[in-house]
Amino acid sequence: MTAGPWWASESFWRKTAIWVTGVSLIVLVVLTFDTLSQITAGSKRVAAYSVINYRIDYKFDDKRHVQVPVIGAKEPLFGRELSEPDAEALVAKGKMTLQAKNCINCHTVLGNGAYYAPDLTKSWIDPYWGTRDVREQQMVDFIKDPTDKLHNSLGRRMPRLGVTDEEARAVVAFLKWMSAIDTNGFPYNFKPMQQEN
Repeated sequence: MTAGPWWASESFWRKTAIWVTGVSLIVLVVLTFDTLSQITAGSKRVAAYSVINYRIDYKFDDKRHVQVPVIGAKEPLFGRELSEPDAEALVAKGKMTLQAKNCINCHTVLGNGAYYAPDLTKSWIDPYWGTRDVREQQMVDFIKDPTDKLHNSLGRRMPRLGVTDEEARAVVAFLKWMSAIDTNGFPYNFKPMQQEN
């Protein structure tokens, strides 16, 4: 019986599989740590939680061909400037409220969820809320009792979810913080509200 070519031997493919698996594992570990540094709050593309103390707007980046967030002048949420730990706690409470009320059953948040209701990723700067002077209170009122308000031209309505005033304010903080995340232009074709003056 003649031996086959070296590249057809079982031993060669076993060793190759072990090497490929080992190298893939190392690459995966490196990419995981790199990704964590990229998506941590306070990094280049994900603003620190205290960004809720500033105006958030968008401008078109000609190099990247997408809308990118621009952090502007001080504009504290609900007129009260928060420290980084207090801002983080408020944003975390808003995120937990979104999860507890299962908002992604209908909405999309950073690309996750459903497309039945509006995408919430940049809802803080959505022209739907009118002007920046009334936006915060309109958002709180809507989150607490959306039953008499239309969501969009499709006529879909959001159910009343029993959100408290404190939870609604936290959700608004989460939405403001999330709007400061550089999402590479997602969602596309989004037109932010005008925030001049």
